[in-house]
Amino acid sequence: MIRKISIGNDLLNAMHYVVGQAVLDKSYVIEAIRYEDMHVVIYIRREDEILRWKSLNGNVPITIEYKIDF
Repeated sequence: MIRKISIGNDLLNAMHYVVGQAVLDKSYVIEAIRYEDMHVVIYIRREDEILRWKSLNGNVPITIEYKIDF
């Protein structure tokens, strides 16, 4: 499972997305980050509604951090 992604060349100045993070004026929460068909896809949730929010391809540098708690 993916816990966090960072988008950009410089990890310190990259855009970071974390599961559980509030987005879009805090009206949605990142529900899941998945790797699907050569893309990283971010899903967001508001109440009972889950939407596919962003899809990132290999054209941008992406660092993936996996959830490792067992």
